[in-house]
Amino acid sequence: MMITRLHVLFCCVFVPIFLINTIVSLQFPLPEQIEILLAFKDEFPSPTCNHTVLNSWTRSTPQNSTNSFDGVVFDNKTGVVTDLHLDDACLRGTIEPNSSLFKLHHLRYLDLSYNNFYLSSFPSEFGRLANLEVLNFRYVGLVGEVPSSIQNLSRLTVLDLSNNKLRGGFPLVYNLTKLSFLDLSNNNFSGTIPSSLFTMPSLLELDLSQNHLRDRLENLNSSSSSKLKSLYLGRNLFSGRILDPISRLVKLTYLDLSFLTILNPINIVSLPLKSLEYLDLSGITLSRINTTTSDHALTNLIGLYLSSCTLVEFPEILKTLPNLQELDISNNKLKGKVPRWLWDLPLTKVSLSNNSLDGFEGSREVVLPSSLVMLDLSSNAFGGPFPILPPTIDFLIASKNNFTGDLPLSLCNPRKLTVLDLSHNSFSGPIPQCLGDIVEGILNLRHNNLNGMLPDIFCTSGSSLITLDVSKNQITGKLPRSLAKCNRLKLLNVENNMITDTFPFWLKALPLLQVIVLGSNRFYGSISSPQDDPLPFSKLQII
Repeated sequence: MMITRLHVLFCCVFVPIFLINTIVSLQFPLPEQIEILLAFKDEFPSPTCNHTVLNSWTRSTPQNSTNSFDGVVFDNKTGVVTDLHLDDACLRGTIEPNSSLFKLHHLRYLDLSYNNFYLSSFPSEFGRLANLEVLNFRYVGLVGEVPSSIQNLSRLTVLDLSNNKLRGGFPLVYNLTKLSFLDLSNNNFSGTIPSSLFTMPSLLELDLSQNHLRDRLENLNSSSSSKLKSLYLGRNLFSGRILDPISRLVKLTYLDLSFLTILNPINIVSLPLKSLEYLDLSGITLSRINTTTSDHALTNLIGLYLSSCTLVEFPEILKTLPNLQELDISNNKLKGKVPRWLWDLPLTKVSLSNNSLDGFEGSREVVLPSSLVMLDLSSNAFGGPFPILPPTIDFLIASKNNFTGDLPLSLCNPRKLTVLDLSHNSFSGPIPQCLGDIVEGILNLRHNNLNGMLPDIFCTSGSSLITLDVSKNQITGKLPRSLAKCNRLKLLNVENNMITDTFPFWLKALPLLQVIVLGSNRFYGSISSPQDDPLPFSKLQII
């Protein structure tokens, strides 16, 4: 009987109390955590931008509302703050050593990227946030050295300190055994890289590019155990001696060695990295690139980037890369015609810009492969008819060439283009009707010999045109009124044509329009605002 009564007492009293406490903990953050958040907000000047998440942090916020604190995640059971998503929150000022931030001891995720901390130093107090798993300080203006207390964050899996002005020797991060992603790029770190960094048990991606790191890497005796898949070392002060230790990182799939100060040419055929899929050797002198043998380890390459390598001909090694999809061979000294065999590769993105190429091998009407999505032919000497484009093309730049004749009708195949730049050529004839509705981003036809009227079909089928530049042509007639439907339009440039029209007040409602260039045409009439509309063109900056 006693046991039954105790059971009833437990069910009637303790269980309801437990349920009440559980429900409260699921809905209510701890008041002290709210006060810490508000104190942290008060450490900075009031944000001047409207989109910041901090606008929802107010003392009038009901204590039982976690949803009112944008960018904050509270633990469902304990009510403590676990995540702060404050990227691009318009924070400006400094993070002081006594900041309220360091009272949030249960933080697991902290993203303060894209704020402005006025050249703050990196407070050593961050080492007190021992539960942190993700720390993102990308583009925040930090200066000085990374404090040694960083090694206290033993639970970190992601650390991003990129694009700051941090300096000194290599940070003490190689004891963070759970770290899988480390980005220290675009800083001023100097000295050597400890070999233990490459044997960290969980590290998958390492970006050290654009620093002042020097030779030499220590011997990587156990590098075969490395899990590292992506390694970015570009724009440092290494020499060719780093190639031997790097070649032992057999699981690499992405390797960036661009613009290193390597004295001797790199023999890419000798790199024994069979798992490599992407290789960036831009800015480096190369050797053994004209081999036609497939007896090398790079046959799995998907992307190869050889910009600014002083190449004078297309490397024969390309023929032995059956999986190649992305090729950047811009800013070299290539002359003559693009070889026909190049289009036998399954290429999707190709950049041939800033060379001296003047045509394509093959028949007069060159048909580009159906796999092609992006093509950059700019700043060459291409002339004559334009190659026939596949319907897959999305991004096309062919500016600063010698192309003549009508704009290519193959553009009118069913498609949507994000970028179409055919500026600074000698195209003539009218602008095809189709262009007004297939370009969703940038349409640049500047400095040609185009004539006729602009087609009046812009944005009629939901197109999201951002830039329209048809300046320095021979266009006549009026501005097409369909431009008033282009709600994403930011720039309109029609200068140096023969357009005859009144000032386009009918564009006044476009919410994003920032630049209108109308000079050297035949516009007439009033340019003053109608009295009943005192605030037209809300975003306009240049006219």
